[in-house]
Amino acid sequence: MDLNARDDEAGLPGNPRAQRPRSSLPSLLLICFMLFMLTSHNGDEFLARHQYQDTLQSLGYQLSNYTSWMNGTESNFTMPETDVTLAPLTDAFNIKGRFLDPTLDSYHSNITGFIHGDAEFTNITSSSLALNETIIWRHEAMNFMATANMTNMTEKLGSWNWNSSTKVALSVVEKKPQPSRQLPEIPIALVHGRIELTDSSDENLRLDFEAIHFISQGSIFGFAEPSGRLIDIRLLPSIVPEFLKNDTTKIIEPELQARINKLKNLIDDGVIDAESSGNDETPKTRCPFTFFGQIHPAAIPEHLMQELESELQNPTGIWTIPTPKLTISGLLLSKECGILYEVKNTEGLRSRTFFRKVTTYAGLTAISYLTILILFSRQSERSRTPSGISRVSRWTFLVQSTMDSVSFAGHITFAILAEGRPSLSLIAPAFLACLVFIHEAQFAALILQIQGPEDYVSPPPNAPPPVTPTPSTPSPQPLLPLHSPAPNQTTSPPINPTTATNQAANTNPPITFFSFFIHHVRTDPQARLWLLFVIFLTFVVRVILSPTLSMLFVFVTYSSIWLPQIVRSVRRGRGSGFSKGYVFGTTICRLFNCLYFLACPKNVLEVEPRPWVWALAAFVILQACLVILQDILGTTFFLPARFAHAKAYDYHPPMPLPDTESPEKSLGDCAICMDAILVDPSMQHSKSFDTREDWDETGTSSSLRAGMSVGSMFNAMQKGVGATSARKNYSLAPCSHLFHTECLEKWLGIKNICPQCRRPLPPL
Repeated sequence: MDLNARDDEAGLPGNPRAQRPRSSLPSLLLICFMLFMLTSHNGDEFLARHQYQDTLQSLGYQLSNYTSWMNGTESNFTMPETDVTLAPLTDAFNIKGRFLDPTLDSYHSNITGFIHGDAEFTNITSSSLALNETIIWRHEAMNFMATANMTNMTEKLGSWNWNSSTKVALSVVEKKPQPSRQLPEIPIALVHGRIELTDSSDENLRLDFEAIHFISQGSIFGFAEPSGRLIDIRLLPSIVPEFLKNDTTKIIEPELQARINKLKNLIDDGVIDAESSGNDETPKTRCPFTFFGQIHPAAIPEHLMQELESELQNPTGIWTIPTPKLTISGLLLSKECGILYEVKNTEGLRSRTFFRKVTTYAGLTAISYLTILILFSRQSERSRTPSGISRVSRWTFLVQSTMDSVSFAGHITFAILAEGRPSLSLIAPAFLACLVFIHEAQFAALILQIQGPEDYVSPPPNAPPPVTPTPSTPSPQPLLPLHSPAPNQTTSPPINPTTATNQAANTNPPITFFSFFIHHVRTDPQARLWLLFVIFLTFVVRVILSPTLSMLFVFVTYSSIWLPQIVRSVRRGRGSGFSKGYVFGTTICRLFNCLYFLACPKNVLEVEPRPWVWALAAFVILQACLVILQDILGTTFFLPARFAHAKAYDYHPPMPLPDTESPEKSLGDCAICMDAILVDPSMQHSKSFDTREDWDETGTSSSLRAGMSVGSMFNAMQKGVGATSARKNYSLAPCSHLFHTECLEKWLGIKNICPQCRRPLPPL
């Protein structure tokens, strides 16, 4: 037996129950599955790779045909003729470049950044122009649209509401070609990016943008197409002035070659962007556009402008002139759709300046969240006792934690979108917002755990089950009534318990999934937690993506920062116990982000100011003042007398004095220290002293109120005052357990439940 046991433990081959070698087939299948998951690509990446390859093939085809056309050999590419009716129309809007005196004025030599302004829509179809005689440039527009092909215009226009588009934004990147002998000496740069049109409902129409920038004249010529449609940059020479065609033609070939090399490197390195595979949504329009822009000159000499540009590109810390305002005027034309947008009232922000602005914002926001974290840590340590936690409202911290979670998600999203140096600075406020959210959520959970028994209601006792008689035992006869029924009353027949049970079962409604789900959520705390978690995540995502919900979220949360605490203090009759530094410091730091985005006209997200934010800020500051004044003047000082009905529980009710003949004059034993609760012997007087019928709360007796002598009045006043101090030596809980007042105060500093019956106790 011992040998078999040892063989069994050792797993020797001679033992029939020894461990057998595991088959290698499951392990091989597991390894193959892991390798497949690591090396396989999802559908989006697969489509993106094919799109990269198709784009590479298309660019190679364009380059070969364009090179053949430039060399004069046979080619499938033909440069379109310049539209002679286009120049008069652009000249009517003063979209025409000119050379400046370099000692007086200069243009911005680089427009990389963000430009936003107003867009004024005009329908330039022949039928519309014929009815509108108030347009100054009507004749030029009619000549321009005379040769337009209006076939299938409705299909090209799509579903976009062109009339309501009043805002335009350009996000552009300018790239200067590498110096070469083949390139022109005139300073030229290629521009690519996006143009966004915004309608009245904050919907956006995005257009891909490719253009050429003549730096000396400050002119921009380009094409704009809906997202997903490739722009042929070989056609750019057809829209520039005649004296600039040759220079424009020379810059196209190296740009095509540079794009082909870049795309090849991306495919070889496996850097595939799945999002670039295109949008599956139906395009809003198929209208192609031509863009003409003119940069407004700045009253700055050219050498100072070049010095500023050099400092922006490669900061060295030297002093330069302030960055001049970047403004442009432009036209967005679509001959195929009969659309004209005049771009005006623009203001540009250079990308380098924008990055510095983002970094400054991130630093200030990080300081505000660090201040909130420090103030909250100090206040939570101060209030982390049952008596302190019973004062505060958990909804105050839940609202603030919700704000911090949205702030964390927003800063992380902003950091992802803002590629480059400013994304690192945005991680700091996101990290601090996450820390504040975690601490506030934990403190709110602690408050819920301690304040949970406050709203506990004892369930009603269950009715005893009906007694069903067994066949072996005769059913008991019903008891006779003690009194015979009245003549006008009839006795009801005895009820069969089995029949009553069946009838009760038939009256219960059938259990459905919805009723079971509601019952499960109401009875299971974990189910409620998970349901709230799912709803919370869905709401946070929708808040970030929807501007309307963002405004509603800001209004609801900021107006409820201190309001739950004020309501709880009024209902409980006790102040919050918050320090003044925590209340005012948190209020100021919370209002910083709100006022920055909704009151500052030049915030980093370009959110338009809202006038109602000042009323919201005043309301939040008023709440903070009420929270502080409730600790000083009382919790209901601002309410009328008829509404100020908050009354705390009286732990010192009048009690009958012990028997005068008993050896120990005590009210009983303390439930905490187990010592007797003694009464001062000098306070042993008549029984009527401790009854509310003869003595009121001020210690004045009814005989005194009826009329007494001066000496009797003095003795009675002494007894009343002494009785009041004697009454505060004991504390009677709502559960009828008696304590020393000093013992109960120490106990409530640890727990807020009765030490005997474990029922929740109100604050002392």
